Amino acid sequence: MKSILKPFVLFPVILIFFATVSCKKKDTSTEEFSFAFLTDIHVQPEKNAAEGFRKAIDRVNRLQPDFVITGGDMIMDALNQRESRVDSLYSLYDSLSALIQVPVYNTIGNHEIFGYHPKSGIDPSHPLYGKKMYEQRIGKRFYAFDHKGWRFYILDSIEKDHEGVYIGKVDSVQLEWLDRDLGGVNPSTPIVVVMHIPLITVQTQLLAGSTVPNGESLVVVNSKEVLDRFADHNLKLVLQGHLHFLEEISAMGARFITGGAVCASWWNGPRLGMEEGFVMIHVKGNKFNWEYVDYGWEVPQQESDS
Repeated sequence: MKSILKPFVLFPVILIFFATVSCKKKDTSTEEFSFAFLTDIHVQPEKNAAEGFRKAIDRVNRLQPDFVITGGDMIMDALNQRESRVDSLYSLYDSLSALIQVPVYNTIGNHEIFGYHPKSGIDPSHPLYGKKMYEQRIGKRFYAFDHKGWRFYILDSIEKDHEGVYIGKVDSVQLEWLDRDLGGVNPSTPIVVVMHIPLITVQTQLLAGSTVPNGESLVVVNSKEVLDRFADHNLKLVLQGHLHFLEEISAMGARFITGGAVCASWWNGPRLGMEEGFVMIHVKGNKFNWEYVDYGWEVPQQESDS
């Protein structure tokens, strides 16, 4: 009788053991990772820009981050150019960014938008007009991903106003998507938001005076609507580009970093004392620190003498 009953005694014990192991939540409080933020590359055949970008990539590969996020304006530029020129710029970016040895998450910038400016001669009926070329060549204009307990939101901060000029704005489609997506995110999850045009900046006030307002092409005009979406969540970091300016603003528990520029002053050398470079973010648990990496590119002598 004992030999028959013994398996029935042991079996539930084994089930309980496996259930306990499988339900244990992974502790992310000590997770560590790093990633690189490369904004305002403005790659082009001229000004030795391709060589400069390649040098930045070499430095990134030596640093071995978990992944790379680009901050927009990867090319120079799609706003004003004919289709063949824009196509060649996207191909140049594709060929060079393929050298990055880790995953790359791209962000749309104003210079990726095809034909917005009348100078381009591109009719709005063109099948690749506006953001459609970016979506065909690069990918989604907004999306989210997770990495080691952190959630990343890549947003499109470019809109066209009634006069046909680009401004900084996050459209209603994205705001509605954020509402839905954040509804399923644990409020304690650390969050990073990435966009090309800044939500906030002090650049204008530092350079022009404390009461000088920001223009609509320099900042996101509906920044409060965007930030309100994260009010009940653990927003840790906002990464921004566009201004070719390096700054950090700490406010309401979040840090806003405008990440300089890979091309500095559009491949003409330093801008406002800032060298060509990119930001490295080092994460440990729920905290992070950052550094600006000068990857060592200099304007060739013949360029600086001309």
